Amino acid sequence: METTWVDPKKYLWLLGLFVPSFPFVAWGLAELTGAGVFWWSGLILLFVIFPLLDQLVGTDAVNPPERVLAWLEGQKYYRWCTYAFLPLQYAGLALACWLWTRGGLTAVDKTGLALTIGVVGGVGINTAHELGHKKESAERLLSKIALAQTGYGHFYIEHNRGHHVRVATPEDPASSRLGETFWRFLPRSVWGSLRSGWHLEKARLARSGRGPWRIGNDVLNAWAMSAALFAVLTLAFGPSVLPYLAIQAVFGFSLLEVVNYLEHYGLLRQRTASGRYERCTAQHSWNSNNIASNVLLYHLQRHSDHHANPTRRYQALRHFDEAPELPSGYATMIVLAYVPPLWRRVMDRRVIAHYGGDVSRANLQPGRHARYGVAA
Repeated sequence: METTWVDPKKYLWLLGLFVPSFPFVAWGLAELTGAGVFWWSGLILLFVIFPLLDQLVGTDAVNPPERVLAWLEGQKYYRWCTYAFLPLQYAGLALACWLWTRGGLTAVDKTGLALTIGVVGGVGINTAHELGHKKESAERLLSKIALAQTGYGHFYIEHNRGHHVRVATPEDPASSRLGETFWRFLPRSVWGSLRSGWHLEKARLARSGRGPWRIGNDVLNAWAMSAALFAVLTLAFGPSVLPYLAIQAVFGFSLLEVVNYLEHYGLLRQRTASGRYERCTAQHSWNSNNIASNVLLYHLQRHSDHHANPTRRYQALRHFDEAPELPSGYATMIVLAYVPPLWRRVMDRRVIAHYGGDVSRANLQPGRHARYGVAA
């Protein structure tokens, strides 16, 4: 069976390791040319080069045959493509700390490097996302380790047990609403996700008669990893690294949140006759088959299948024709999300068309009813 089908993307997945190489690329180019602009390589690649690649490389909606899915998920090669991200991620962070303290960089150069490291940390959250959904304890531990750089360890709890339950409903802080700008969504999602993660873990412990203030609390022990990491880096390189560690962490988790923003924008699960929300289907996530973004993000853009099958490994995720499709890959859509008028111009009409013109069926931002002609 398996010998009759070949994964056309098999070796493309190794390109995902280009992302944690960003600080090494930046250092090499800056040293070679003397141009400080290369310390900002992460932003240039993320916001300029990758959107262009999405347009040039195109899309791929081909699915692996159903008969090979189990075999494909069992291939350990694909797991090692994600495992290898972590040592490169932390080698780059250590290099950045050395450059911030002993590299003779200007404050502007240090800030550019911090944002480049933040890109790595942000994509590292996506790697943590892939690992954190798996049943193997070693992969779940690696997920926490990947999250430590950005201090976003509560994502490990909130995403799996919160977002996947409440996705595409007004109760989910990580599902954006029609008419809601990214800049309004960002603090709502950051605070809402943190609070939700804490309450979910507190409730889990309470069911076995335990309080939340213990090392077995997966939110606290994930945050402890971040505290230990930052303490070790401070001891090794000095307290002057702390402002730049803070910059990269905030920028890193803001990249996660802008991806959250575009994944379910305006989409709403309807209530059934019983008053409960309908089952999450392919129609409740925005998808993209742009090859360039997908190979760098481990098929995150095949988001509908991920919500239908959260433990399914990235190489086996499928495209669904009924899923609403983004006009481009995540790299392009992130840029649009930062500019609300552009985002609304591109996406609002797609949300409305998805619901056949009936805006009342969308997840609408409170106070925006008049804009879309809906009774409050």
